[in-house]
Amino acid sequence: MTDFPKTSLLISTYNWPKALELCLKSVFYQIYMPNEILIADDGSTEDTKQLIDSYRPLINVPIKHIWHEDHGFRKTIILNEAIRQSSYDYIIQTDGDIILHPDFIVDHLRNSRAGYFVRGSRALISAKKTARLIEAKNNHIGWNDNGIENKYNAFRHALLSSLFTLFNNKYSIEGVKGCNFSFWKKDFVNVNGFNNDFVGWGREDSELAVRLINSGVFKIHLKFKGICFHLHHEIFSRERDEKNLQMLANAIRSKTKFAPNGYAQVHPSRLL
Repeated sequence: MTDFPKTSLLISTYNWPKALELCLKSVFYQIYMPNEILIADDGSTEDTKQLIDSYRPLINVPIKHIWHEDHGFRKTIILNEAIRQSSYDYIIQTDGDIILHPDFIVDHLRNSRAGYFVRGSRALISAKKTARLIEAKNNHIGWNDNGIENKYNAFRHALLSSLFTLFNNKYSIEGVKGCNFSFWKKDFVNVNGFNNDFVGWGREDSELAVRLINSGVFKIHLKFKGICFHLHHEIFSRERDEKNLQMLANAIRSKTKFAPNGYAQVHPSRLL
């Protein structure tokens, strides 16, 4: 394990501290800890800051809380700003409404390779199960629990995972999601990070994957390892989805490698 790259765990959040608490608890129980935690906060109120501050003495790695004002859904901007604050070479990305399997970090690091990014899968938690977990402040969950949908995404098996990688399509962006995604910071910077033209929900992670692949950084599909569980919530507004889909299609068609409006464009943010 000592040969693993030093890593920053990137967690995005917005005004759901009860979910973020379960996420942070699951970080506490990782069998291999990241070197730092970056919390990319898209404008949450004071209760989120208070929660994060309460976990600083509990988690024995630095926590950087990167925040900007709430001017609508601007996830790409705050993710870029958080990664700017990162101190390490490898980024593992998830969301603040995710519970991480205890092997999540180590599974990503074992599959980190030069010239590749890693795409994992997520298991979905039902609304009823989510409510129970939040009420009990309980982050312990297993693949066969009641209330776990798509159980195959929750089942960890080392041999099956190894066999699955034989069928990896390194050119495909199918299933790339920011809640279970890891990459080298230098590769991210090389394509200018997330595209800030993506405003509102969706497709920003897929478009980043397109540019990585077009620049010669290929995908590893991590299956039966790197497991995460997604807490149920109401669907975000999809009013920008058609526009975002068009931008994704343009990146594919044009074989885009670089986002003109991305990581290099600095936006106001605060380190809390």
